Amino acid sequence: MTASVNPGGGVPGLAQLPEGQAGCRLPVKVLQFGEGNFLRGFVNWMVHRANAEGLFGGGVAVTQPRPTGKPNLEKLKVQQGAYTLLVRGLRDGRQIEEREIVSVFARMIDPYEEWDAFLALADSPELEFVVSNTTEAGLAYRHAEWNPGVPVASFPGKLTVFLYRRFVTFAGDPGRGLVHLPCELLERNGERLLDIVLRHADDWQLSDSFKRWVRESNRFVNTLVDRIVTGYPREEADGLFAAWGYADPLLATAEPYHLWAIQATDGLEARLPLAQAGLNVRWVEDLTPYQLLKVRILNGAHTMMATLGLADGLSEVREAMEHPVWGPVWERTLRDEVLPGLPLPRAEAEAYVNSTLERFRNPYIRHRLTDIAMNSLSKWRTRLLPSLKAYSQAEGKIPSVIGQSLAALIWLYRPRDAYPEGGAPFEPRDDEALVEAVRGAWAPEPDGGGRYDLARTAANILRLEAAWGEDLTALGGLAEVVAAALAARAGGQGGRTRSGD
Repeated sequence: MTASVNPGGGVPGLAQLPEGQAGCRLPVKVLQFGEGNFLRGFVNWMVHRANAEGLFGGGVAVTQPRPTGKPNLEKLKVQQGAYTLLVRGLRDGRQIEEREIVSVFARMIDPYEEWDAFLALADSPELEFVVSNTTEAGLAYRHAEWNPGVPVASFPGKLTVFLYRRFVTFAGDPGRGLVHLPCELLERNGERLLDIVLRHADDWQLSDSFKRWVRESNRFVNTLVDRIVTGYPREEADGLFAAWGYADPLLATAEPYHLWAIQATDGLEARLPLAQAGLNVRWVEDLTPYQLLKVRILNGAHTMMATLGLADGLSEVREAMEHPVWGPVWERTLRDEVLPGLPLPRAEAEAYVNSTLERFRNPYIRHRLTDIAMNSLSKWRTRLLPSLKAYSQAEGKIPSVIGQSLAALIWLYRPRDAYPEGGAPFEPRDDEALVEAVRGAWAPEPDGGGRYDLARTAANILRLEAAWGEDLTALGGLAEVVAAALAARAGGQGGRTRSGD
């Protein structure tokens, strides 16, 4: 067997250990779109726990939703699906540190190179569930031509072709539908996924019987996920590997806290017995309270930290929390700018804020702001825009820090020639068309002197409905707040918004 990539300086790789060689030989019950840290530290860990308790008895087939996921998939193949999860933090006031080798991946399929193998999985009678985490940007409709012999770019497009293959294979058997559990942080994510699949079916003129089978024999369930899962701990890795006696390039770290709220109360729990395995999985009739608390407080704070923190040279969540200037700002902003717009009991929301701030201070987690900043445009729209609008409507003015975070996002996404000479531009990991639209909306001064008109720039970008879903210049005062914040940042780099001036 080929040994795993060894970042541990002579320490053997996970693939060289018996635990890493066994792999998962259980039947595939779950198809997973997404090979990244979050699903490995959340859903896959839960399946691993349920299997260990003898409650589920199923493996996972994982496929990457975009070509950039290929390196992780290749590492998983080398390690036969095994990887290490390190859970560290506070539990009931006590510091804990727990390490597990998770082995639930029975298949690793690259849909861009193994499209036929990916579609063939649709023929499996054991398959029951589909899970995904493709970020908010991934759960979106993108037009594609019907060509079932070629991989579709988007996750919902791939899923539609997959479901059509399953429909044909089993001749529309209603008992062969799948349960879809999207983990993307969007309200009504299951319903949204169903709508996109049906839109593709309409585009491709697939049969009415197929569309009826999708609606009636499949279940697209709204869910909410809550756990901080960080990436590979680069600075600690060598020391950890030396202590463990093996190296693992897929090592992920996570906090002890976890919650998966699933909007289904009609017996689905018996098929996916995660709560029975002692996990914090809640089967509920209404996700709204969980959704509002999670997205607006925890995720909203993360996006504020990522935009403002990166613009001011910070790199990690804990560093941002401990910063002498910014640290108090996050707490004050949550209490003063976010909580007033939440239609929930104040005491309940305050309690969630307190637990969230404690989670952010976890001494073990190195949660990089650059990871949080992935797809920041869609994240800001989903996580912070509702709070900004609610506050503005209630108070008659723009919330200061939330407004500054929007300006910081625009500042990070500025054109490369707007960086000072010798400065390294921030490279967004976001929808390329939207990034270019934001950069293209920066308005040069008419005198041709190499400067940008920040008031016009702010207005231009706020009008980009493709980014925000609406014209944000309609929010009175927002353009002025953003322009002023941009001007302050431009002043901080010598009053120049273009290199070489």
